[in-house]
Amino acid sequence: MKGTIYLIPNTLGPTSGDKVLPLDVQQMLGRLTYFIVENERTARAFIKTIHPDKNQQELRFEIIDKQTDPLDLPLFLKPAEQGEDVGIISEAGVPCVADPGSEIVSIAHRKGLRVVPMVGPSSILLALMASGFNGQQFTFRGYLPFDKPIRKRVFQAMIKDSRDGVTQIFMETPYRNNKLLEELAATLHPETKLCIAVDITLDTEFIATKTIAQWKSERIDLHKRPAIFLID
Repeated sequence: MKGTIYLIPNTLGPTSGDKVLPLDVQQMLGRLTYFIVENERTARAFIKTIHPDKNQQELRFEIIDKQTDPLDLPLFLKPAEQGEDVGIISEAGVPCVADPGSEIVSIAHRKGLRVVPMVGPSSILLALMASGFNGQQFTFRGYLPFDKPIRKRVFQAMIKDSRDGVTQIFMETPYRNNKLLEELAATLHPETKLCIAVDITLDTEFIATKTIAQWKSERIDLHKRPAIFLID
């Protein structure tokens, strides 16, 4: 019998796993010993937080990041083909959404392996829930491109779609958050609504929806804080 691929969510920052992770996710972390992750050190720390008594020496990891050779990815699933269950852990939130892992899942389907998504926090959906914006039609733009001409076209597309009632959801590299807010304030119409959701599920959580004109009068520091931006 082949193993199962479990997509295991992570916390969104330094908070108790009991607060945001269902019991079955915590139990699965205790049962598995083979994981596919983006960073071994942080994955080990996460597992240790949930199961401090788990034997770390028995854990095995494969790394999927920008340096991973795509030709190696099928090899990561050999244990599953031989009957061992595998866990894919996100760095934060849910795997495969604004996070590596979808390539592995695609290969798993081609190999006929069962894939099980597990419930956990998604900053994207939590921000949408709290924004007051249209949750029936929305587009997740991911990280905005750095190239200026491409970035300009993305902004134009977002403005057009938001006017058509489609909520626009996007992110920026945390150290550029303040710069992005300045850019939004200079680009969007003063009456355009912007939601900023920062540090979701953490003690420092801040979520607010205001017009661009109102944001211009706010003093808020988003530097190096995980943030989701939405316009409507």
